[in-house]
Amino acid sequence: MKAPNGHGERHHPYDTLDRASRALSARLTGGTSPTAALTAWADWASHLARAPGRQLELAEHGVRAATKLAVHAAGLSPNAPPFAPRPGDRRFEHPAWGLAPFNLWKQGFLAWQDWWDHATEPARGTTRHNAERMAFMARQTLDLFSPSNGVLTNPEILQKTLESGGTNLALGAARLAGDAAALVTGETPVPDSGYEVGRNLACTPGEVVFRNDLFELIQYTPQTATVHPEPVLIVPAWIMKYYILDLSPENSLIRYLVGQGFTVFAISWVNPTAAHRNVSLDDYRRLGVMAALEAVGRIVPQTRVHACGYCLGGTILAIAAATMAREADDRLASITLLAAQTDFTEPGEIMLFLDESQVAYLEDMMWDQGYLDQGQMAGAFRALRSEELIWSHAVRRYLLGEDEPQFDISVWNADATRMPARMHSDYLRALFMENRLTAGRFAVDGRVIALKDIAAPMFVLGTEKDHIAPWHSVYKATLFTENELTFALTGGGHNGGILSEPGHKGRHYRIGHRTRDKSYMDPDSWFKNHALQEGSWWPEWVAWLAARSTAEQVPPPAMGAPDAGLPLLGPAPGSYVFQT
Repeated sequence: MKAPNGHGERHHPYDTLDRASRALSARLTGGTSPTAALTAWADWASHLARAPGRQLELAEHGVRAATKLAVHAAGLSPNAPPFAPRPGDRRFEHPAWGLAPFNLWKQGFLAWQDWWDHATEPARGTTRHNAERMAFMARQTLDLFSPSNGVLTNPEILQKTLESGGTNLALGAARLAGDAAALVTGETPVPDSGYEVGRNLACTPGEVVFRNDLFELIQYTPQTATVHPEPVLIVPAWIMKYYILDLSPENSLIRYLVGQGFTVFAISWVNPTAAHRNVSLDDYRRLGVMAALEAVGRIVPQTRVHACGYCLGGTILAIAAATMAREADDRLASITLLAAQTDFTEPGEIMLFLDESQVAYLEDMMWDQGYLDQGQMAGAFRALRSEELIWSHAVRRYLLGEDEPQFDISVWNADATRMPARMHSDYLRALFMENRLTAGRFAVDGRVIALKDIAAPMFVLGTEKDHIAPWHSVYKATLFTENELTFALTGGGHNGGILSEPGHKGRHYRIGHRTRDKSYMDPDSWFKNHALQEGSWWPEWVAWLAARSTAEQVPPPAMGAPDAGLPLLGPAPGSYVFQT
């Protein structure tokens, strides 16, 4: 009898050959499973072919769209143009798109886009996941043929070409050749952005006080004469470098916390290589979160800790906290989850890339490499907003000949990390695919854990425009816990909503408190019942932390603890942050 593998499948004599073949194919497709795409198309097309009523509806929709276009082209419509770009689509903002013939090309493209949106709505019997993936593939294909991508069909490019005598196209062609050469050679040039890690990024003063194979622990230098006795431990996501929370001095959440009288520690994860291929998700809990908590306890002994997790860091922190609660470990004074999911039934658009076929394909690619490469992850996130992050970027760079403006967050965004093969497989299967954590099937050390065991108060933050961790999904932490919990919803996206320092224009938030005796409130009702407040959520969080800290402040603790085996290992931001 063949022995089952780790995912319940049975080994076959030529599994290695099959995996090698799929790994090679994955390199050519950037990690996208062609089987998954074909399955989605077949499901959608076969059900549509057996739905004559739906076909008639789509034919009528097409005729109505064509009629609207004809009336608009003849100037007979007194109303606004019949079709409008999706919210956030800025490809057609140039005023000349309102002039003929560009307005007709724009309206024709938007009409096709509207028809395909209707055509890819789930037909009866179609799997919703396949219908959504089909809609996504249709959008990707349509974006390729957008008139905004052509020199002669985009009025902005045409105007720039005439004004510059074609200099923009020559410059763009040189950039395209350079980018193609960099892609082939793998030697991507680093643009001179004016930003440098350790100088004006990740520059809050501090010291590395602990290091293992998985992370460095940074303790930040106090900036106040006294501090709250309870320190703050920040657990960032390992899909990104930690300094998104210590970006420029003016928008550094870490610097802000230190300035408010908190002793702050932060984990800086290693950038994995093939040598980390067997590091598991539980290793990130044991050798990451728990090891950091133990080190903090040696520097600030006999004191509970405010733990804060961001994105994946929040998910692993929730797992660690539930495990600690099961073991009656009460070292956490509070738990903060920033844009972090604990339930994955509504994980957002990233599920467009995930099903059994796709995950198996990624696993074979990681089996070959030992990790998921940063470029392979970044491509998936760019595809979710292809009109802005792919096509508009290409138009600006190669056709308009314009330099991309460099911001601190864009420099950080380009400084991506890899993901260990085993950990990423664990994460995708146990959480995204099987949702074990809130389904009562996530085991640590052979025993299932439950979020409802957590007694420490929680502060949970979602962001309104989050494509990575939609706020409705983040809000579900309120459904699976029974402790005191504060939920806040801020404007912005997954990263921009977190970087919401006081004084940042246009920022707002909602906030609500749930005590143990209150019943569950669904997210839409919560939204309606909590008023919009202008400004940054940072002071609200700091006040929340202070209210759950010992009232009397104390002198700052020493940096590190040499007598406890934690000497200073070097200044912040440490060495792991520089790994490429």
